[in-house]
Amino acid sequence: MTFDPETLVYDQRGLLPAIAQDAETGEVLMLAWMNAEAVAKTLETHRVTYWSRSRKAFWVKGETSGHTQELVEMRVDCDRDCLLLRVRQSGPACHTNRRSCFYTAIEHGAERELMTPMVE
Repeated sequence: MTFDPETLVYDQRGLLPAIAQDAETGEVLMLAWMNAEAVAKTLETHRVTYWSRSRKAFWVKGETSGHTQELVEMRVDCDRDCLLLRVRQSGPACHTNRRSCFYTAIEHGAERELMTPMVE
């Protein structure tokens, strides 16, 4: 069966969440948003392309930073309203220069930073 990005369930803005996960380690790296065209571009090029809600433009991960995401596998959840992108991450995934955007844990009502920024 051929996949059609239009068969996904997008929100009222035409977007759906996409979770990036390291294909080797299973580590969750980040969450961003995609529209149908970003999904199609990602599948075509294997370079993960998101939709920037603030800039209202396509955003190819690593285009300016060099911290690219190469698509290994795209998975669709059971409701077809969320994607899991299994990727090969080059450098940090987070704009704070950390490996993952999920670097803060909440434990017993307090925040604890789990990782420091990567040194380049």
